[in-house]
Amino acid sequence: QEGTKVLSKRKQNTAIVTSGLLHKNLLKSEQKNWNNISPTYKAMTKRIKEKLEELRNMYTLNSGSPRMRFGENVYFEENGCVFLAKADHAEGNAEILFSVEDFGFSDAFIHRIRISPDQRYMAVSLKSENSEEATCIIMKLGNLPVVEKVIPSVFSFEWAANDVLYYTTQKNLKCQNVFMTTFTYQKHTKLVYTEQDARFFVDLYCTKDRRFLTINSNSKTTSEVWLVDCKHPFESPALVQARTTGVIYHIEHRKDELYILTTYGEPAEYKLMKAPVASSGKENWQLVYALEKKTKLVDFEMFSDDCIMFLKTAGHLYLNVISFVSHSVQSIKLPTWACEFELESHPEHTTSTCYFQLSSPVHPPKRFAYSFKENNLIEQAVQEVPIIKNCHTTRLLAKSKDETLVPITVFHNKNSKELHRRPLLVHVYGAYGIDLNMSFKEEKLMLIEEGWILAYCHVRGGGEQGLSWHRDGCQHNKLKGVHDLRACIMLLHQLGFSQPKHTALAAASAGGVLAGALCNTDPALIRAMVLQAPFIDVLNTMMKTHLPLTIEEQEEWGNPLEDEKCMKYIKSYCPYQNIKPQCYPSVFITAYENDERIPLTGILQYVQKLRKAALDHASRARKKGNWIPNIILDVQANGSHCDSSWEHSLNE
Repeated sequence: QEGTKVLSKRKQNTAIVTSGLLHKNLLKSEQKNWNNISPTYKAMTKRIKEKLEELRNMYTLNSGSPRMRFGENVYFEENGCVFLAKADHAEGNAEILFSVEDFGFSDAFIHRIRISPDQRYMAVSLKSENSEEATCIIMKLGNLPVVEKVIPSVFSFEWAANDVLYYTTQKNLKCQNVFMTTFTYQKHTKLVYTEQDARFFVDLYCTKDRRFLTINSNSKTTSEVWLVDCKHPFESPALVQARTTGVIYHIEHRKDELYILTTYGEPAEYKLMKAPVASSGKENWQLVYALEKKTKLVDFEMFSDDCIMFLKTAGHLYLNVISFVSHSVQSIKLPTWACEFELESHPEHTTSTCYFQLSSPVHPPKRFAYSFKENNLIEQAVQEVPIIKNCHTTRLLAKSKDETLVPITVFHNKNSKELHRRPLLVHVYGAYGIDLNMSFKEEKLMLIEEGWILAYCHVRGGGEQGLSWHRDGCQHNKLKGVHDLRACIMLLHQLGFSQPKHTALAAASAGGVLAGALCNTDPALIRAMVLQAPFIDVLNTMMKTHLPLTIEEQEEWGNPLEDEKCMKYIKSYCPYQNIKPQCYPSVFITAYENDERIPLTGILQYVQKLRKAALDHASRARKKGNWIPNIILDVQANGSHCDSSWEHSLNE
């Protein structure tokens, strides 16, 4: 028995070494292939790069990073430095409190800044492009700011009191521990909370009025919140409501009442409820406001007498203002071109104006303000940026296989003639209840100017029409997302937006599942596919529980290890598993060597298998005019999962 044990161990080690060698060799051959191919695109790359830099200089919003205001003082970050300025003085006189370069973090950027309530301390986290973990530096402010403490591998942090900081640590993409650390009299650090369930991720948040610090433990479908009383930061956290499978909730506070944003009750969409702090169990939750059907809650912000909800219905953005004084709700439709919205930070809970930015893939961010007093929306002319006049926005609905109507947002140049001859770039995501990213990108505007059509398919699995839209496209419903995507592309072609031979499909991360699946089932619908850090080997990844995200991802994809039906279902759509000899579109993939989320091995094997299938088909069907697709992989040595600086994304 001893002997066999040693043997099996040796076998195991040999297998690990062999797979490691295979990975290295595949990577080398792909890098060689890329180095041979990339010079072909040199002239085109140069032209595009110059154009994008020109657009960036023209459209970048000069408002810089958000301003954090504390009474007379304004804190802000620019070019790796944190500045302090007086509210009524010119920012040119601002003093530097912190500089990334002074700490020797040459490739790092500032990720998060938190100022203590009495402004004696500042906590800053730094992140590098090659890692998802951040380092937190605590500075003691004063005439000469000094470093008080450095904490490695931090995810989120908040001040509970003047010198009491709570923070979470991150390891292997997981956050499960919350610590409290103090800086005056008795300096000490202690563990406050540990999450035992691997599907849950812990982060911290302070209520808008700074009365409570919340410890939020969330899985993909369920949450639990603990409250730290900021007046008594050393007392043990109090539980709001024990986790209930399928119920998500988030906490805000106003005048001794908790305001709870939750999916509790029917229908299982977001509602705003409230309960007394002293009896916060869900049996005491009272409804304040419920969202209408097929409505997505984009963001929520609390003010002293009102709260604001940003909503998305049928592709349009709305601003709902709920008054706690007059108990009224007012709904304001935002401009039709707006697709994406970002709230500016308002540390002051009592402010009478709410500032936010609106944008779309082809419209640079524009600043707006909503005044509670005047009860109106004001467009802020920060600077004179040229207005995008010649771009047309169209919203369509495609009928999917089961008759469900799937929204599509289309952008094209108003002056384009013969749209059926124009190239079309289709975007898809459809996972985790996350909306397709529609924020402004210089390259999208460039494509519009050059006569391209851009289409965004809001398929099931994403969050565009609320939580049920996500539920309808995850686990045993994943194929619905593929059917939706097919219906969208077919409708675009039927309506005269381009044609298959001029159509490209783009996806990133989990969007690669639907794009890769469609590429196997309907390769004739598209001519090219562009993937960034794609998830394309669902089956093998979900079978490997040692990978950091496998357990928590089971709520999205299912558990093939324990459920044979689920295993067969994943096998039926998994892009890697369903490659077969046929005429494929050309494929361009960008992957990252240091990506902790998407194992590079799976991408390398996918590219090899896809190339072989395309060549097999070409050699079998030696007809005239038979073409072999370009299948190209660019493995970036730097950068982590789909998250890069302007320079990086420009090179890409």
